Amino acid sequence: MSTQTDYYELLEIERTADDGTIKSSYRKLAMRFHPDKNPGCDDSEAKFKAISEAYDCLKDPQKRAAYDRFGHAAFQNGGPGAGGGGQGFEGFTDIFETIFGQGFGGGGQRQSSRRGADLRYDLEITLEEAYNGKRTDITIDVSAACEPCEGTGAKPGTSAKACTTCKGHGKVRAQQGFFVVERACPACHGAGQVIADPCPSCRGEGRVDKEKTLEVNIPEGVDEGTRIRLTGEGEAGAQGAPAGDLYIFIHVKRHSVFQRDGTTLFARAPISFTTAALGGSITVPGLDKVEHEIRIPAGIQSGKQIRQRGAGMPVLQGRGNGDMVVQIEVETPTRLSTKQKELLQQFRETETGDECPESQGFFSKIRNMWDDLTD
Repeated sequence: MSTQTDYYELLEIERTADDGTIKSSYRKLAMRFHPDKNPGCDDSEAKFKAISEAYDCLKDPQKRAAYDRFGHAAFQNGGPGAGGGGQGFEGFTDIFETIFGQGFGGGGQRQSSRRGADLRYDLEITLEEAYNGKRTDITIDVSAACEPCEGTGAKPGTSAKACTTCKGHGKVRAQQGFFVVERACPACHGAGQVIADPCPSCRGEGRVDKEKTLEVNIPEGVDEGTRIRLTGEGEAGAQGAPAGDLYIFIHVKRHSVFQRDGTTLFARAPISFTTAALGGSITVPGLDKVEHEIRIPAGIQSGKQIRQRGAGMPVLQGRGNGDMVVQIEVETPTRLSTKQKELLQQFRETETGDECPESQGFFSKIRNMWDDLTD
């Protein structure tokens, strides 16, 4: 079919079409008639072969010139264009690049998987340390670059050589039916090079297991789950490949006084019922090592929150601090002296109900509800 049908007609283009138009039309048609898109359809398979053959000819300036002059005869019986016809790998590569994205046929790129693995380290700190920040040392077991061979994997004084199987690309191609399959080179395992004389210290790996101590800078204001990245401090890559990164995850211990929500610190402050009734002040030491005076208004109730501006956690990588919120809890005395009981008894005898309007309102509602039920 393809040898009897005009190549320009197959690709649905004019004979004056430029290279960009030829390629664009080929990609569109190849996507439409690809066997994977039309399973079991012999006509689509034949059409796909034909347009691939047409594109293989017209994308090459020399082949196209021969075809324009001699037609299909240019590639038959030793014609001037013979030897380059048929389905070339490049045509298949173009369609795969369209389907899977650029880089499918990038023969010169080695596998990025040779990069060293990233590591995780969990670090527990106190809330005070999260407030002030700190520098600390951590010790990790890690695969590090071999010092004798400087991470190359080759015996000192020697070097790796380009793999003859893949010519240093790290990848090989093979055609399977209509597909061009690209995979890691089996000889060098994707490295693109082979080591004839490996380093005795690392046995050609370019890395060895060792204990490493690192200094970590914990900034002010870190929170639970904050992640600190140390670039290049993860596992060393094989045979000189780049190292991975080390990720330090922060965990903040529970505090005896404060609870944290972002940059806000919450604290519960019990006060006596006399302070709640008459008003006064209490002192709350903050994480900033300042004693904050909290004013208590007369008649305050349990659960009331008082906000102290700027006494909370520092803003991570920013300016200023959050707030400290003190929640008041009125404590009922449980140990009273005889004198105190007498004084409280005298106070109760003077009560009119107006001292506690919420209580008075509640019992008034109860009485009204009872009267409605008994009517």
